[in-house]
Amino acid sequence: MIDMNERLCKQINFVLELDKMKNLYRQTYVLHEDRKENDAEHSWHLAVMALLLSEYADKEIDTVKVMKMVLLHDIVEIDAGDTYCYDSEGNSTKAEREENAAQRIFGLLPHDQKDIFYGLWREFEDCKTNEARFAAVLDRLQPLMLNYTKKGISWKEHDIYKEQVMNRNKDYFGESEELAKLIKSVIVDAASKGWLKI
Repeated sequence: MIDMNERLCKQINFVLELDKMKNLYRQTYVLHEDRKENDAEHSWHLAVMALLLSEYADKEIDTVKVMKMVLLHDIVEIDAGDTYCYDSEGNSTKAEREENAAQRIFGLLPHDQKDIFYGLWREFEDCKTNEARFAAVLDRLQPLMLNYTKKGISWKEHDIYKEQVMNRNKDYFGESEELAKLIKSVIVDAASKGWLKI
């Protein structure tokens, strides 16, 4: 039998539960293989982007807090599944499915850490603080850049329109002028190349 205290046991069980994220595949393809990325890869990529791109935030942010949020934001998909951002039917039940998942998964942790992790996840979902809004920009930019670099593969698979992608991003253009300029440019160029429908 393994010797560990109750707190450590809960923490290790949570860590092992997170391994399921490696088998949760998104709609975005990785660049150097013919496969879709998983949630663990996506979250790690966003954390690196937060560290790298925080200088482009137009408002004061706590970069470490942004990194924590993006590392935790998709944990709920272990239970709730990945809901494609352009799936209106799936998005109609997403909030409830993810809240239930958050209660179960963060509930595996010791009480104090449960409150902290759940609070960070909830802050990301509510998207009201500077950190949450900048994290949302990164969460949109990462798949956008992967999709663009892969010549719009996922957009073409799902018959996505330029206007859909613009609408998904426009509420966050005020968080980073530089990243907003990049996002708009990518969308316009992708449409001009026929990767997004017009």
